[in-house]
Amino acid sequence: MSVQEREYQSTAARTSNPEIERIYHEWDEALSKNDMTALLKLYAEDAELESPLVPHLMGGENGILRGQAELRKFFDILATRKPQKRRFHREGYFTDGHKIMWEYPEQTPDGQQMDFVEVMEIENGRIRKHRVYWGWVGFNVLKNDQYRH
Repeated sequence: MSVQEREYQSTAARTSNPEIERIYHEWDEALSKNDMTALLKLYAEDAELESPLVPHLMGGENGILRGQAELRKFFDILATRKPQKRRFHREGYFTDGHKIMWEYPEQTPDGQQMDFVEVMEIENGRIRKHRVYWGWVGFNVLKNDQYRH
């Protein structure tokens, strides 16, 4: 085992957090199954979500949602408008014990998917802040208005 591999394992052990692990698995499962009630339960009452998809689906110029009511409206719309390229292949996450991030890469074993990086700040076992960074495939899905079909 290399020095880098030992450092990584040591860091992972210091930052492991069962709440992070739970959110990583439950969030993806709820979104992929369109279980918006389960998804919403993972967020704090005053959570913030920031994504270019927000103004695209909700209208307006602001890409930030605040609170359970706004999140609910967004998730309900999202459940009915996922494009075919929105898939859920990912390969692990990074965490410091309070923040978690992972990538949905463009290339998967089954072909191309929308590419994102999800970043979440966790407080008291719930998502407090959530930011979504889009890659080129995801950007082109928005540009071509594929969430409307």
